[in-house]
Amino acid sequence: MEVARQPAVSRPSTPGRALSRVAAIARREYGLFCIGVGAIAVHVLDDSFLQPEPGTSAGDHLVSGLVPIGVLVLIAGVYSRFRAGLRGAFALIVGFLGAVGGATEAGYYTVTLGPARDDYTGLLMIAAGLLLLGLGVVTLWKSRRRAGSLARRCLRRGLIAAGSAVLAYQLASIAYAYGFTHAARAVVPEARLGTTYQDVTFTTSDGLELAGWYIPSRNGAAVIAFPGRKGPQKHARMLARHGYGVLLFDRRGEGASEGDPEALGWVGDRDVNAAIAFLAGRPEVDPNRIGGIGLSTGGEVLLQTAARSTALKAVVSEGAGIRSIREERDLPTAMKWALAPQWSVSTAAYAVFSNHAPPPNLKDIVGRIAPRPVFLIYARKGQGGEQELNPGLYAAARQPKTLWGIASSAHTGGISARPREYERRVLQFFHQALLREDAR
Repeated sequence: MEVARQPAVSRPSTPGRALSRVAAIARREYGLFCIGVGAIAVHVLDDSFLQPEPGTSAGDHLVSGLVPIGVLVLIAGVYSRFRAGLRGAFALIVGFLGAVGGATEAGYYTVTLGPARDDYTGLLMIAAGLLLLGLGVVTLWKSRRRAGSLARRCLRRGLIAAGSAVLAYQLASIAYAYGFTHAARAVVPEARLGTTYQDVTFTTSDGLELAGWYIPSRNGAAVIAFPGRKGPQKHARMLARHGYGVLLFDRRGEGASEGDPEALGWVGDRDVNAAIAFLAGRPEVDPNRIGGIGLSTGGEVLLQTAARSTALKAVVSEGAGIRSIREERDLPTAMKWALAPQWSVSTAAYAVFSNHAPPPNLKDIVGRIAPRPVFLIYARKGQGGEQELNPGLYAAARQPKTLWGIASSAHTGGISARPREYERRVLQFFHQALLREDAR
C-alpha cells in the first residue's frame, strides 16, 4: 500500500525570512513611534485649541499650537526613512520633551490641585514621552556597532556621548521655555500683610481678569509690589507701615488670575498697566503718586512699563537680569559666548510657546523713564546676570537714578540681608518721588 506524499511546501530562503523579520520589527517600531508622537500632538491640540486657559481663546495660540504640531507631523512623516541611529535619537528627543513637558505642566497641576481639563491629555503625554524614551534606548542598543577595534568603538561612543550632552543642554532650554509658558504657581498663598486688606480684581487691555490684594493708602500714594502675592509680602508690610497703599496681584496665568503663564514677563506691562489703572481709580490715591517695586522679573517688567508709559511715577527694580538673548548679548565676553547657545534656543522656544516676540533690550529703553526716578538694586551673589547687567542699566538710564549693589544679598534678598538699610533707602526714594509737593 502506497502512502500518499504531501507536496513539499516551499519555504522562503534564509535571506528572505531575515528581511521579513526586519520589516516586521520596523513596522512595530514605527507604529510605537507614531503612537507616542500622536499622544503628544493630542495634548498640544487640547491645550492650545480645545481647552485653552480661562480668559484665552484658540486664536491666542496659533503659533504655540500649530508650530509644535507641524514639527511632530514632519518628524513622524520622515522617521522611517532614517537609519536606526538617527531614529533612536529622534525618539529620545521627542520622548524627553514630552515627558518633561507633561510633568512640568499636567504633573504639577495634578499634584497641586488635582487633574482637570487638559491635564488628562497632559498625563497621557508623560506616558507617551516615556514610551518614546524606551523606544529610543532599545533602537540605539540594537543598532550599536560591534565591528572594528575596541579603541575605535570607544572613541566613537565617546564622541556620541559628548554630542548627546550638548544636545541635552539645548533640549533643557526648550523644556525650560515650555515650563515657563505653561505652568505657574497654582495656589494663592496665605496673606501675611500685617494690616487689613481687600480682595480685588481688575481687567487687562487684552481682556484678562487679574486677582489680588489691596492695602488702602493713608498718605495719598500707592505702590505696586510685583510679581505675585508671595515674594513681595515683606515689601508690602514695610510700605504699609509708612502709610502707602500697596497692590499685590497674581500675574496672568498664576493663582486666581486668568490667562496663560508668562514667567519671563515679555508682555507683563499689560498686567502692570491694568494695576496702575486700578490704583488711579481709587478715591484715596492721587494718580500722580503711583510707584512700583519689582523683584527679579518684576523689576524688568516695571522698567519696561515705565519706559512705555508715564503713569508709573517711580520704580524700584531689584534683581533685574536676562529675559532674552537681547540682554544676554550685554554680558562680559566669555560669559556671553558661553551662554549664547542656551539663550538663543530658549528665546526662540519661548517666543513659540508664548505666542509673543521678545521685548526690547532693557538697556535700550531705560533712558526713556527720566525725568521719573529709577532705583536699581542688585545682589553681588545674584543670578540671571543681575550683577553684570545692572551697572549697564544704570549707565543707560538718565537722572534721577540710583544704583545699589548689596554684597551680602542673594537674588532679591536685599530686604532680608540688610533690612534696616533697605527700608531706609527704599522709603527715602519713594518719599522723595511720591510724597513731595512738587511730585504731583
